[in-house]
Amino acid sequence: MNQLAAAAGEFPSPPRIEARRIARSFGPVRANRDVSLTAHRGTVLAVIGENGAGKSTLMKMLYGLDRPDSGEILVDGVPVSFGSPRDAIRHGIGLVQQELAIVPELTLLENLVLGHEPLRAGSIDWAAARREAEVLADAVGAEIDWDLLAAHTPIAIQQQVEILRLIGRGADLLILDEPTAVLAPAQAIQLLDLLRRLADDGKTVIFISHKLGEVMRAADAITVLRSGVTEPPIQRADASVELLASLIMGGDEQLPQEQSRAGVPGEVVLECRGLSARDDRGVARLEDVDLTVRAGEILGIAAVSGNGQDELAEALIGLRRIEHGSIVLRGTELTKPSVRARREAGFGYVSADRKHEGLALELSIAENSVATPGLSRLAKFGWLVPARVRQAVSDVLTAGAVRYGSEKDAIASLSGGNQQRVVIARELRERPSVLIASQPTRGVDIRGIGFIHEQLRAARDAGSAVVLFSEELDEIQALADRVLVLHQGRVAGELGRNADRVALGKLMLGTADAAAHPQSSSEASASESTGEVR
Repeated sequence: MNQLAAAAGEFPSPPRIEARRIARSFGPVRANRDVSLTAHRGTVLAVIGENGAGKSTLMKMLYGLDRPDSGEILVDGVPVSFGSPRDAIRHGIGLVQQELAIVPELTLLENLVLGHEPLRAGSIDWAAARREAEVLADAVGAEIDWDLLAAHTPIAIQQQVEILRLIGRGADLLILDEPTAVLAPAQAIQLLDLLRRLADDGKTVIFISHKLGEVMRAADAITVLRSGVTEPPIQRADASVELLASLIMGGDEQLPQEQSRAGVPGEVVLECRGLSARDDRGVARLEDVDLTVRAGEILGIAAVSGNGQDELAEALIGLRRIEHGSIVLRGTELTKPSVRARREAGFGYVSADRKHEGLALELSIAENSVATPGLSRLAKFGWLVPARVRQAVSDVLTAGAVRYGSEKDAIASLSGGNQQRVVIARELRERPSVLIASQPTRGVDIRGIGFIHEQLRAARDAGSAVVLFSEELDEIQALADRVLVLHQGRVAGELGRNADRVALGKLMLGTADAAAHPQSSSEASASESTGEVR
């Protein structure tokens, strides 16, 4: 029976793709046990569920990157067996993964036609390529400067180019795996509106998301995966954030409630003065940034993507060379020392890029759990003591409530959310004086977000200073005791606890009158915060 039969009146168009009773296992791990879904032409289907529920595995099978052990996939009502993505592409199916297939050194136009360049007299016909690009962009209402290098464009624009490339090659069924995970809120809204326009134009869209507000904004229908099994489908008119959260977490559990409690700031732990730095292309991204963080508080760093927050996080931990300024941790100058020296001095670091900086994906869960400067404390006479290592690994996996098979498994076998739990628990086990947490809940499900938030609060309450970089305004507002706002690499202003969202947004966009008179860190710590710009 068609999974959406109960709501057939909602979708007069025939199913574009169906999955029926799909099962897929990897050794003893059953990623999909009994998964069914249906996506109709001209609609947006959201697929939601906890990390590890089997969402990405299912999408890979729909695109030919993997094959089911049992069950069937139907395209336009006909059973298919995809041996590779090439087979899926021939059926008009395109996949946009979290790691975009964009070449940074090429222009956006070159990326669009890469591998399918129009030719004329044996040479690439760039005039024809540009005409094709403009037609595609106009059709979906996108504004793109095709002459820009991909490396110089925001991730949101690169994402649009990849979508247009798939459409230009005949895809009318688009699968997107957590497409807003790396986007700022305004960029996410633009993408969701683009997906709606594509559906209105008759295309079929399937997207995975952990963000239930986005699901409610864009989806026509919602399929929930839990422990490799699908729940009965839900129409958007019948859905609510509370209902979806309950289904994701097991029916009886409620949406985690944020307990927004204030920290108790102590002595100054970290003081930075006049920080200036450039990005990898030599463009100035930080200019004269001052900040002070006290023990027992969370300082939120808010900014629209590309306004210097990444460079500031990298400068603090030592991954970015500082042109001017100083970094002092508990009275010790740390402007020039290496990353290792800074970590040994008391810095902890949760990278926004866990796959390339936070983890070594080819190593085991156990090895990643103890990959810190504190590893030397597990040794005796220069040799690691197995009992100490086992205890440390157990401490991290227990503290992080990590779901895993064997400690010897490659950490790449874990879902993204469980990988992040390992990173968070590993860093906090070191009891850092200052924890730099950059996008700590990116790609993490509802339960994981609540867990990580509690871990950050617990670290603050235990006396650590936390510097939180997040493009999620809800996260900044839920956690930060103070908020420092960056705009074009400079401090635009500072807000206290429970910052007003409108005031925060104006500072981020550089439109607030208070931007010229940022509140100092000392003033913020001493004042009773009202959430107003001072």
